[in-house]
Amino acid sequence: MEYNPDLPFYKRLHWQVLAAMILGSLAGVTFGEAGAEAIGWIGELFMRLLRMIIVPLVLTSIVSGVASVGGGRAVGRLFGKTLGYYVVSSFLAASVGLLMVNLIRPGVDSNIVEASTDPMLVDTPDSFIQLILDIVPINFVGAAGTGDMLAIIFFCIVFGAAITTLPERPRVIITDIFDAFFKAMMALTSGIIKLLPIGVLALITRMVGTTGFDAFGTLAKYIATLASGLTIHLFITLPLVLYFGGRLASGRPISPIIHFRNMLEPLLVAFSTSSSGATLPVTIKTVREKVGVSNKVSSFVLPMGATVNMDGTAVFECVGALFIAQALGADLSFMTQATVVLTALLASIGAAAVPSAGLVVIFIVLEAIGLGGNADAALIVGAMLAIDRPLDMARTAVNVYSDSCGAAIIARSEGEDHVDAQVAVG
Repeated sequence: MEYNPDLPFYKRLHWQVLAAMILGSLAGVTFGEAGAEAIGWIGELFMRLLRMIIVPLVLTSIVSGVASVGGGRAVGRLFGKTLGYYVVSSFLAASVGLLMVNLIRPGVDSNIVEASTDPMLVDTPDSFIQLILDIVPINFVGAAGTGDMLAIIFFCIVFGAAITTLPERPRVIITDIFDAFFKAMMALTSGIIKLLPIGVLALITRMVGTTGFDAFGTLAKYIATLASGLTIHLFITLPLVLYFGGRLASGRPISPIIHFRNMLEPLLVAFSTSSSGATLPVTIKTVREKVGVSNKVSSFVLPMGATVNMDGTAVFECVGALFIAQALGADLSFMTQATVVLTALLASIGAAAVPSAGLVVIFIVLEAIGLGGNADAALIVGAMLAIDRPLDMARTAVNVYSDSCGAAIIARSEGEDHVDAQVAVG
């Protein structure tokens, strides 16, 4: 969501969600299962509204974002480098999330929902080859109708890339059309997000009314898992990518310590505002003046990163989806986890520009493994959303730092040897 520091505290969404969480807990304790049945349907309705916008939002977001890159050989070269970095960093982020959720196993033996006596089977391909084949839709309209998210995302990416190869006039016309549709979907999404406190109130009432407060212990394990994944990616994975990426790009590594110290101001702004968009002007200024990246590279890589690159969201999607699958007792085979990682990778690249992206993107991953329509899965998502504000702040900082690392590496590959040469002051 857009950050507005002038709003009084009671109009800020995170405070409204916190109040809804407290009221929902009290209502669940007071009215028990009767209260859960009475207003539980409101939470389900809210989740249906979120699922309703997934396909059109992903379609317009990805096509608009990819097509807006434009044509030209120089732009194409820069686009290729930028997209390549985003694919690698997002894959590593999703892999870190996969590692932590398998080590900590936050959803195993949880009581956040009533456990099923039979293991739940999820809808995933039988082999990695089949997974690759399933990405390419035979019929895009049919894929959109059935919610086949991998196929939808793949088609949108290649369709958007095809638009960039058109002559200027048709390219601009088509891009403007999809951009207009995307803005309309953003407006619709923002309207639904404003209903989040009501949805959280109903979902928390249902959760506490049916399972009690023990479910919050499970959520604490989920918080620890996600926080550890974000910390590892911020302080280990990205510094290694920066060091070796700089060496690969220019023959000389980039110092992660120097880069981190140069980026302190945007990281603090990102953490405090929880908004990549609000942080973007500070990020661009800092990357130019302190990191030393040229205007040519920073003006292309950073806005594109704010639109299509969210490493923190990739960690969240992987941890969140597998946490839900564990809590439901679903079969977590190798193919299930591979599907989650691949969907998290593509979705974090394609759908990162939406407000409160995690609200929608987590359903994209759940749809890919056949849990999108599960009522208990929606209940767990609601509980996760209620405690998501501090985690969202951390995710935003990771997103911004990943963008800055990409800008530094790409600048080095373009011959800018002075990038992160020293810690800038002032």
